[in-house]
Amino acid sequence: MSNPLDDLVASGSQTVGPFFSFGLTDEVSDRIAAASADGEHVRVRVRVIDGAGEPVPDAMVEVWQASSKGEYVSPASRDGQSRPPDFVGFARQGTDANGICQFDTVKPGRVTDGQGGLQASHLNICLFARGLLRQLHTRVYFDGDPALSEDPALLRVPEDRRATLVARPVADDPGVWHFDIRMQGDQETVFFDL
Repeated sequence: MSNPLDDLVASGSQTVGPFFSFGLTDEVSDRIAAASADGEHVRVRVRVIDGAGEPVPDAMVEVWQASSKGEYVSPASRDGQSRPPDFVGFARQGTDANGICQFDTVKPGRVTDGQGGLQASHLNICLFARGLLRQLHTRVYFDGDPALSEDPALLRVPEDRRATLVARPVADDPGVWHFDIRMQGDQETVFFDL
């Protein structure tokens, strides 16, 4: 006797529509670290653009990062203590009409690579936008970090594409870093398959 489940096929995926962000970005802060948090305070400005270089005004960007000490936090740590009040490690923002959102945080410390080494300082990014079947995952590294040359994830990216993962300091605005997420086309941001 045949199994009736053998004849089933997956139904088609639907793209994330322009409606997805309603209620998702209204109550979430752009502040990952308070002014009292330890570490080098920075503002990371993210601009989401399409393949033609036009801004994507209705995307949603999530950031998850380690503290300046290289520690990820969760609502409750394994020992039952609550997370530090001045560092939440996560934020979510919708992009504005220019495709821009920004986050106030501290530069993350280096975290283990699981093989006995350390990763370069980075932010983990999850991008939601219209036309996508699933969210996209990428990273933001910081220009000039000497650890970039030894980061195991970055070393897996072809050398000519690594620059798409690196934020640059804004010359006339100290402490502000700019990062473009180009969704497709020339200089498309490297996205990771998670």
